Amino acid sequence: MPNTYRAVQVTTPGKLELVERELTPPAPDTVRIRVEACGVCHSDSMTVEGAIPGIAYPRVPGHEIAGVIDAVGPHVPQWQVGQRVGVGWNGGYCGTCDHCRRGEFFACDKGQVTGVSFDGGYAEYAYAPASAVALMPPDLQAVPAAPLMCAGLTTFNALRNSVARPGDVVAVLGLGGLGHLATQYAAKMGFFTVAVARGKDKEKFARELGAAVYIDSNAQDPAKELQRLGGAKAIVATATSVEAMTAIQGGLAVGGALLAIAAVPSIQVSPIFLLGGNRAVKGWYSGTSIDAQDTLAFSARTGVHSMNETFPLERAVEAYARMMSGKARFRVVLTMGG
Repeated sequence: MPNTYRAVQVTTPGKLELVERELTPPAPDTVRIRVEACGVCHSDSMTVEGAIPGIAYPRVPGHEIAGVIDAVGPHVPQWQVGQRVGVGWNGGYCGTCDHCRRGEFFACDKGQVTGVSFDGGYAEYAYAPASAVALMPPDLQAVPAAPLMCAGLTTFNALRNSVARPGDVVAVLGLGGLGHLATQYAAKMGFFTVAVARGKDKEKFARELGAAVYIDSNAQDPAKELQRLGGAKAIVATATSVEAMTAIQGGLAVGGALLAIAAVPSIQVSPIFLLGGNRAVKGWYSGTSIDAQDTLAFSARTGVHSMNETFPLERAVEAYARMMSGKARFRVVLTMGG
């Protein structure tokens, strides 16, 4: 067992550096994880750039963790050394506040965020509250599993909690890091899946992901095309375009909902359109550890997989820049080697 481990931390906002840290036993109610892979998510920029008031530095980013438990702290009966696990954005919950008592664990008054409230997965080892840990299927490899802890979880959870039912029209706006997963999940869940993106050249890829119909928003009006199909019961908006998200709302079916999971500053909404068809525009929080566990299990059973560019830990600065450039195909993942 080593005495130290490598980690990439934000020393001050905007500055990432590789450091050596002391390897210590896990605290009560926590586990220590030997990290095998960690996704580099756009939300990491909130830690790296100092966008969250009150965040304590130095801080290790990373909330798409895949690895193996190598030590268990006191008062953790549910986890064992050797189990393959993941940790996502939700960094655990108290179980006693009013939100937790109502089963709204994601809204816990004392809830933490991995890579924000405590150190995340840009490291060879990570420590996490026991309630934040999700069991990983044995046949799911670490690199493709890591992005499922956030990008996969968010899209899977949004779809399974939508009003859409198998056979309904479901549209996915965007075919990037979130959209390529949302399209796969929608198809595997039995929805009539419509992919919407810019350019005719993306049609082949969309159909390979499982889309039954492709709409090129450069050449067609997505809202009109969706209405020709009877309207979409759910539109999963993964593209970070205010204009695209605003324009596609008209494609909602009666009783349908636009699920805004891409973080954009604002969108225009017509109350008359919503009222006239009992439609809705709503956000969807990613999910808690059990939701992540369901995501991993469903992905392994149905063959949903993330498409990734990998970088070793020592190239984390380059990996982060690649993710922020928007040019990655489609997720960026750090690997720890060894």
